[in-house]
Amino acid sequence: MKVSFHGQSVVRVETNEHVILIDPFITGNGTCDLEANKVMPDVILLTHGHNDHVGDTIDIAKRTGALVVAPNELAIYLESRGLKTHPMHIGGAHQFDFGKVKLTPAFHGSLFVDEDGNKIYGGMPAGILLMTEGKTIYHAGDTALFSDLKLIGDRNDIDLAFLPIGDNFTMGPEDALLAAEWISAKTVVPMHYNTFPLIEQDGEAFASQVKPGKGIALKPGEMIEL
Repeated sequence: MKVSFHGQSVVRVETNEHVILIDPFITGNGTCDLEANKVMPDVILLTHGHNDHVGDTIDIAKRTGALVVAPNELAIYLESRGLKTHPMHIGGAHQFDFGKVKLTPAFHGSLFVDEDGNKIYGGMPAGILLMTEGKTIYHAGDTALFSDLKLIGDRNDIDLAFLPIGDNFTMGPEDALLAAEWISAKTVVPMHYNTFPLIEQDGEAFASQVKPGKGIALKPGEMIEL
Protein backbone atom coordinates (compact mmCIF):
# COMPACT_ATOMS: atom_id res chain seq x y z
CA MET A 1 0.00 0.00 0.00
CA LYS A 2 1.25 3.47 -0.93
CA VAL A 3 0.28 6.56 1.06
CA SER A 4 1.24 9.99 -0.24
CA PHE A 5 0.87 13.55 1.05
CA HIS A 6 -0.13 16.41 -1.24
CA GLY A 7 -0.13 19.61 0.80
CA GLN A 8 -2.56 21.01 3.39
CA SER A 9 -4.55 17.91 4.44
CA VAL A 10 -4.66 16.06 1.11
CA VAL A 11 -3.71 12.39 1.45
CA ARG A 12 -3.85 9.70 -1.24
CA VAL A 13 -3.99 5.99 -0.34
CA GLU A 14 -3.36 3.45 -3.08
CA THR A 15 -4.20 -0.15 -2.15
CA ASN A 16 -3.99 -3.18 -4.41
CA GLU A 17 -7.46 -2.46 -5.80
CA HIS A 18 -8.51 1.05 -4.82
CA VAL A 19 -7.44 4.69 -4.83
CA ILE A 20 -8.68 6.69 -1.83
CA LEU A 21 -8.37 10.47 -1.63
CA ILE A 22 -8.79 12.31 1.67
CA ASP A 23 -9.80 16.01 1.82
CA PRO A 24 -8.96 16.83 -1.82
CA PHE A 25 -8.28 20.57 -1.61
CA ILE A 26 -6.34 20.86 -4.89
CA THR A 27 -7.50 23.94 -6.81
CA GLY A 28 -6.29 27.04 -4.99
CA ASN A 29 -3.85 25.04 -2.87
CA GLY A 30 -0.41 26.36 -3.74
CA THR A 31 1.28 23.48 -1.91
CA CYS A 32 -0.52 20.73 -3.83
CA ASP A 33 1.21 18.86 -6.65
CA LEU A 34 -1.94 17.16 -7.99
CA GLU A 35 -4.20 18.26 -10.83
CA ALA A 36 -7.91 18.14 -10.00
CA ASN A 37 -8.90 17.15 -13.54
CA LYS A 38 -6.51 14.20 -13.61
CA VAL A 39 -6.89 12.43 -10.25
CA MET A 40 -8.89 9.20 -10.46
CA PRO A 41 -10.02 8.10 -6.99
CA ASP A 42 -12.56 5.34 -6.38
CA VAL A 43 -13.35 6.86 -2.99
CA ILE A 44 -13.17 10.32 -1.41
CA LEU A 45 -13.12 10.60 2.38
CA LEU A 46 -13.97 13.96 3.96
CA THR A 47 -13.29 15.05 7.51
CA HIS A 48 -15.47 18.17 7.57
CA GLY A 49 -17.16 20.88 5.56
CA HIS A 50 -14.56 23.62 5.28
CA ASN A 51 -13.68 24.60 1.72
CA ASP A 52 -9.99 23.85 2.23
CA HIS A 53 -10.97 20.21 2.85
CA VAL A 54 -14.00 19.62 0.63
CA GLY A 55 -11.96 21.32 -2.07
CA ASP A 56 -12.56 19.76 -5.51
CA THR A 57 -14.75 16.92 -4.25
CA ILE A 58 -17.83 17.80 -6.32
CA ASP A 59 -15.98 18.12 -9.63
CA ILE A 60 -13.83 15.03 -9.03
CA ALA A 61 -16.73 12.83 -7.92
CA LYS A 62 -18.93 13.91 -10.82
CA ARG A 63 -16.15 13.13 -13.29
CA THR A 64 -15.05 9.81 -11.79
CA GLY A 65 -18.17 8.50 -10.05
CA ALA A 66 -16.18 8.16 -6.82
CA LEU A 67 -18.06 7.32 -3.64
CA VAL A 68 -17.89 10.19 -1.13
CA VAL A 69 -17.82 9.18 2.55
CA ALA A 70 -18.48 12.16 4.81
CA PRO A 71 -20.12 13.29 8.06
CA ASN A 72 -23.88 12.99 7.71
CA GLU A 73 -24.91 16.61 7.10
CA LEU A 74 -22.13 17.17 4.59
CA ALA A 75 -22.98 13.90 2.81
CA ILE A 76 -26.64 14.93 2.55
CA TYR A 77 -25.65 18.23 0.91
CA LEU A 78 -23.25 16.52 -1.51
CA GLU A 79 -25.91 13.96 -2.43
CA SER A 80 -28.21 16.87 -3.32
CA ARG A 81 -25.49 17.95 -5.78
CA GLY A 82 -25.73 14.59 -7.54
CA LEU A 83 -22.88 12.74 -5.85
CA LYS A 84 -22.90 9.14 -4.66
CA THR A 85 -22.40 9.41 -0.91
CA HIS A 86 -22.23 7.33 2.24
CA PRO A 87 -23.14 9.34 5.38
CA MET A 88 -21.48 8.54 8.68
CA HIS A 89 -21.13 10.12 12.09
CA ILE A 90 -18.65 10.27 14.96
CA GLY A 91 -18.15 6.93 16.69
CA GLY A 92 -19.65 5.01 13.80
CA ALA A 93 -17.75 2.53 11.65
CA HIS A 94 -18.58 0.83 8.37
CA GLN A 95 -16.95 -1.96 6.39
CA PHE A 96 -16.58 -1.01 2.73
CA ASP A 97 -15.04 -3.08 -0.05
CA PHE A 98 -11.92 -0.87 0.16
CA GLY A 99 -11.54 -1.18 3.95
CA LYS A 100 -13.13 -0.17 7.22
CA VAL A 101 -13.75 3.48 8.09
CA LYS A 102 -14.45 4.86 11.54
CA LEU A 103 -15.06 8.52 12.31
CA THR A 104 -13.46 9.91 15.46
CA PRO A 105 -14.06 13.21 17.29
CA ALA A 106 -12.31 16.38 16.17
CA PHE A 107 -12.64 19.74 17.88
CA HIS A 108 -13.18 22.27 15.11
CA GLY A 109 -15.98 23.74 12.95
CA SER A 110 -17.65 22.85 9.65
CA LEU A 111 -19.17 25.40 7.26
CA PHE A 112 -19.02 25.04 3.48
CA VAL A 113 -19.52 28.01 1.14
CA ASP A 114 -20.72 26.88 -2.30
CA GLU A 115 -20.08 28.59 -5.63
CA ASP A 116 -23.23 30.70 -5.20
CA GLY A 117 -22.10 31.97 -1.81
CA ASN A 118 -24.56 29.81 0.11
CA LYS A 119 -23.31 28.78 3.55
CA ILE A 120 -23.87 25.07 4.15
CA TYR A 121 -23.57 23.54 7.63
CA GLY A 122 -21.34 20.49 7.30
CA GLY A 123 -22.18 18.73 10.56
CA MET A 124 -19.69 17.90 13.28
CA PRO A 125 -16.06 17.69 12.12
CA ALA A 126 -14.31 14.34 12.39
CA GLY A 127 -11.07 12.47 12.20
CA ILE A 128 -10.80 9.28 10.15
CA LEU A 129 -9.50 5.85 11.02
CA LEU A 130 -8.96 3.89 7.81
CA MET A 131 -8.23 0.20 8.23
CA THR A 132 -7.21 -1.56 5.04
CA GLU A 133 -4.86 -4.37 3.99
CA GLY A 134 -3.96 -5.04 7.63
CA LYS A 135 -2.85 -1.46 8.32
CA THR A 136 -4.45 1.43 10.23
CA ILE A 137 -4.13 5.03 9.04
CA TYR A 138 -5.34 7.90 11.21
CA HIS A 139 -6.13 11.24 9.59
CA ALA A 140 -6.96 13.62 12.43
CA GLY A 141 -8.65 16.24 10.24
CA ASP A 142 -8.61 19.73 11.70
CA THR A 143 -8.59 19.54 15.47
CA ALA A 144 -7.40 21.00 18.71
CA LEU A 145 -5.59 18.88 21.26
CA PHE A 146 -8.10 16.92 23.34
CA SER A 147 -7.63 14.13 25.85
CA ASP A 148 -9.58 11.45 23.94
CA LEU A 149 -6.71 11.32 21.46
CA LYS A 150 -5.11 9.07 24.05
CA LEU A 151 -8.17 6.81 23.94
CA ILE A 152 -7.88 6.63 20.15
CA GLY A 153 -4.27 5.55 20.57
CA ASP A 154 -5.06 3.05 23.31
CA ARG A 155 -7.78 1.37 21.27
CA ASN A 156 -6.06 1.28 17.89
CA ASP A 157 -2.69 0.04 16.67
CA ILE A 158 -1.99 2.99 14.36
CA ASP A 159 0.64 2.48 11.69
CA LEU A 160 0.56 5.96 10.18
CA ALA A 161 -0.96 9.20 11.51
CA PHE A 162 -1.44 12.60 9.91
CA LEU A 163 -1.67 15.41 12.47
CA PRO A 164 -2.29 19.13 11.89
CA ILE A 165 0.43 21.46 13.19
CA GLY A 166 -0.46 24.83 11.66
CA ASP A 167 -1.74 26.50 14.85
CA ASN A 168 -4.32 29.34 14.84
CA PHE A 169 -7.09 27.10 13.38
CA THR A 170 -5.81 23.76 14.73
CA MET A 171 -3.19 22.34 17.05
CA GLY A 172 0.19 23.95 16.86
CA PRO A 173 3.44 21.95 16.93
CA GLU A 174 3.68 21.78 20.73
CA ASP A 175 0.17 20.38 21.16
CA ALA A 176 0.61 18.09 18.16
CA LEU A 177 3.72 16.57 19.75
CA LEU A 178 1.64 15.63 22.79
CA ALA A 179 -1.06 14.27 20.47
CA ALA A 180 1.59 12.14 18.74
CA GLU A 181 2.69 10.78 22.08
CA TRP A 182 -0.88 9.90 23.04
CA ILE A 183 -1.82 8.15 19.79
CA SER A 184 1.50 6.22 19.69
CA ALA A 185 1.52 5.78 15.94
CA LYS A 186 4.50 4.05 14.38
CA THR A 187 4.93 6.99 11.99
CA VAL A 188 3.56 10.55 12.26
CA VAL A 189 3.34 13.01 9.37
CA PRO A 190 2.55 16.72 9.95
CA MET A 191 -0.16 18.33 7.81
CA HIS A 192 -2.25 21.50 7.59
CA TYR A 193 0.69 23.89 7.58
CA ASN A 194 2.48 26.28 5.19
CA THR A 195 -0.52 26.54 2.85
CA PHE A 196 -1.16 30.12 4.01
CA PRO A 197 1.05 32.63 5.88
CA LEU A 198 -1.10 32.32 9.00
CA ILE A 199 -0.22 28.62 9.41
CA GLU A 200 3.47 28.64 8.51
CA GLN A 201 5.41 26.08 10.55
CA ASP A 202 8.63 24.08 10.40
CA GLY A 203 7.53 20.54 9.56
CA GLU A 204 11.04 19.13 9.77
CA ALA A 205 11.51 20.53 13.27
CA PHE A 206 8.21 18.99 14.36
CA ALA A 207 9.05 15.61 12.83
CA SER A 208 12.44 15.51 14.55
CA GLN A 209 10.77 15.76 17.97
CA VAL A 210 8.06 13.12 17.54
CA LYS A 211 8.07 10.30 20.07
CA PRO A 212 7.40 7.41 20.31
CA GLY A 213 7.75 6.12 16.77
CA LYS A 214 9.15 8.45 14.16
CA GLY A 215 8.12 11.66 12.48
CA ILE A 216 8.46 12.30 8.78
CA ALA A 217 7.75 15.67 7.15
CA LEU A 218 6.66 14.62 3.68
CA LYS A 219 6.96 17.10 0.86
CA PRO A 220 3.93 17.31 -1.45
CA GLY A 221 4.02 14.23 -3.67
CA GLU A 222 6.24 12.17 -1.38
CA MET A 223 5.09 8.70 -0.40
CA ILE A 224 5.32 6.13 2.36
CA GLU A 225 4.90 2.40 1.73
CA LEU A 226 3.06 0.42 4.38
